Amino acid sequence: MDENQLAEELRLTIGRLVRTVRTADKMPPGEAAVLGYLDRSGPLTTADIAQQRGVSHQSAAKAVKELLAQGLVHAEAHPSDGRKLLLHLTPMGSGRLAEERRRRADWLGTAINDVLSSNERKTLEAALPLLSRLTTHLNGK
Repeated sequence: MDENQLAEELRLTIGRLVRTVRTADKMPPGEAAVLGYLDRSGPLTTADIAQQRGVSHQSAAKAVKELLAQGLVHAEAHPSDGRKLLLHLTPMGSGRLAEERRRRADWLGTAINDVLSSNERKTLEAALPLLSRLTTHLNGK
């Protein structure tokens, strides 16, 4: 298999895995994604979130509106642009995100134990640093 075929197989396989694992979520994917971005990046505007997620402003705003209504995020005036709102993760939002992440990890961990042999689990573990390096390289582009 050449590097382009490997790249396409990797892209397809990881994409399917991510979509499958997200089915364990109890909240809509857009809302979970917003909480994740706020957790990793700190306060962001709705426009920032839309840009990072690669979705329309309207789509991001819909998710943000739901999260605000649930008390999972709160908004305050942007310090340098009063027309914008800066979104923050609330303690309740952090807890909900941790719960979603735990659910995903438990679900995937069970599948790993059910499907993979001990040697296969070691191979998967050995591949993690390689995937991390690829991600770091691609994020730098």
